[in-house]
Amino acid sequence: MRAPDWLTARPVAHRGLHDRARGVVENMPAAARAAISGNFAIECDIQLTADGEAIVHHDDTLGRLTEGSGALLEKSAAELRAVKFKDTSERMMSLGDLCDLVNGRVPLVIEVKSHFDGDRKLVKRMAEVLACYSGPAVGMSFDPDQVLALRQTMPALPRGIVAESSYDEADWPEATPIQRRGMMHLRHAFRTRPHFVAYWIDELPAAAPWIARNLFGLPLLTWTVRTPEQRERAARYADQIIFEGFLPEI
Repeated sequence: MRAPDWLTARPVAHRGLHDRARGVVENMPAAARAAISGNFAIECDIQLTADGEAIVHHDDTLGRLTEGSGALLEKSAAELRAVKFKDTSERMMSLGDLCDLVNGRVPLVIEVKSHFDGDRKLVKRMAEVLACYSGPAVGMSFDPDQVLALRQTMPALPRGIVAESSYDEADWPEATPIQRRGMMHLRHAFRTRPHFVAYWIDELPAAAPWIARNLFGLPLLTWTVRTPEQRERAARYADQIIFEGFLPEI
């Protein structure tokens, strides 16, 4: 399977088209609506709830962007759907809620968050939701085991690896040293068989994504593009950007 052409056709709005100055917070419904209005694909994050739901949120705890506190994994979907984003009237949504909102109008680039514990319930729930969704979507994760889970659970869904050049304990405390080494240089690729790579813009160019793109033909997305310098670098080394903080010229 090849990655779909739409994956690189237009810029991808990082966690939706958010703008805190306008009261639009990342991964909230208004950010998705703004991306739809701009005809941008939506990158979003999903986390697992205590009752096995896929909730749309980047952090694994409440508090940075939302009211409340505590780990998402310790709360039910109903509890989290009642949580408001700070200084807004909007509430958290599940992956199913997001699919209902988008309704196929723009693509979804869904990042599966991981605690590096081998738990695949989040991918299982994602598969259940997407089985009833006809819009364009892909899945991806930093965790090779979750990418493998995508491959085994949803083989027809295009999948990608989110990557950077190194993984230290401070930034990746839940991953073991063996797991962190296994994430480097895309060395898991013959096992996970990704259809695309999403690589950190500040570390381009790099050998592994160059090989994936130029020798194996995998589309290369790059994140998170914010500055003019990053936009220039992305134009040289990647096929499409995952962006925030500006409106790309199409």
